[in-house]
Amino acid sequence: MAAPLAQAQAGPTRLADEGPPGDGSTVNAHPESRERPADAIAGLLASLSIFVSLVGVAYRPARLIPAALLLALLAAAMGGRHQRLAAFAIGIGGACFVIGMAAAVITDHPVY
Repeated sequence: MAAPLAQAQAGPTRLADEGPPGDGSTVNAHPESRERPADAIAGLLASLSIFVSLVGVAYRPARLIPAALLLALLAAAMGGRHQRLAAFAIGIGGACFVIGMAAAVITDHPVY
């Protein structure tokens, strides 16, 4: 009876081919990815496009929003990590163009 009790108190047994704890290489579940400078520029262009589109709703939509759409298309062409943001920028730009032109015509504000 004393032998099983002595083994239980000695601690967990280790396999013969196992090295000391913490001796192996660590494994990360997420692979390391380097962000290209073009990814950062694409994100900035898409964000700028959204801002200019929203400003264009209130101030001269025919002048500002086409430039914002060109920025959004350029950001989408660059691709990378911010591709969804660029797609949203294109959609927001199109919606802002329709809303801005309608608001400018209804309120008799200058379109261009």
